[in-house]
Amino acid sequence: MQATLAVRRYDPESTYAGSYTEEFKLEVPEHFTVLDSLIKIREEQDPSLSLRCSCRAAICGSCAMRVNGQARLACKTKVISLSPTGSPITVEPMGNQRVIRDLVVDTTPFWNKVRSVQPYLQPNGPEPEEEYIAPNEAMIELTGVMGCIMCGACVSDCTALEVDSNFLGPAALAKAYRFIGDPRDGADKERLSSLNEYTGVWDCTRCYMCVEVCPKGVAPMDRIMQIREKVVESGITNTPGARHINSFSHSVAHSGWLDESRLAVDSWGMFNIPKLIAALPVGLRALIRGKFPLPAPFHKKRPGADNVARIFRRLEGSKK
Repeated sequence: MQATLAVRRYDPESTYAGSYTEEFKLEVPEHFTVLDSLIKIREEQDPSLSLRCSCRAAICGSCAMRVNGQARLACKTKVISLSPTGSPITVEPMGNQRVIRDLVVDTTPFWNKVRSVQPYLQPNGPEPEEEYIAPNEAMIELTGVMGCIMCGACVSDCTALEVDSNFLGPAALAKAYRFIGDPRDGADKERLSSLNEYTGVWDCTRCYMCVEVCPKGVAPMDRIMQIREKVVESGITNTPGARHINSFSHSVAHSGWLDESRLAVDSWGMFNIPKLIAALPVGLRALIRGKFPLPAPFHKKRPGADNVARIFRRLEGSKK
């Protein structure tokens, strides 16, 4: 079959400072993956094409890149599945990371963030005579997150990282949950306290992109939500993130719908003037576009609000 790959190129040594797209046409068998095609291009058409790859079996994660606008493992993505009619397939380097050359990005910040969550067990108490034993049930619950191959696909497509590069990101936070959820670890308090700060779990915007692009079903956003629950359950509630959740649930439980006018005030605090002033531009844009919600006391109960309140009471009762 005929395939066309539109590859994003960048050469730091070139006199041309920017990146550009170069199309490659090649004949490939139907079982070829995007990675197979890129290697064929490098071997037969342009030996200067730079990319990372190793296992070619969706295990090492080194061939992660953006294909047709979405982060994927190139070795796991068949050409025919993306372009059965031969239309061009766009291949770009990973997002949210500095491009070194062509499809190769600098992963140093990625690994620094993973290391910052202390991805190793920190047990308490005396050293056991044999190995630390964990209940089967606990480890089965962690099986999904332990499947992470650190490919960085979730980081590439994370919308929160696009806005704030200081955010730890879904990969590091999913790795943090792997140890928070391990009953052998004794550093939960320190871990949760650290992840409760700026750049931690409250910076996730719940866009689901990390869940969508993860090639191993780790579902990083779900792990972030679980860490949030553990933060609140541990008693760390006097923070903007925890107060945001409480404000959200309180208004929905009370009136059947969200009182958005209270979110910023409840989250940052009524007397946190600098933060409230910083939020004014967002409020003004919402007002101009007719999306500014009616503030209390105009925030009336919606029909069926009692049914919503009943659901909240049932959920709260099930947690006790």
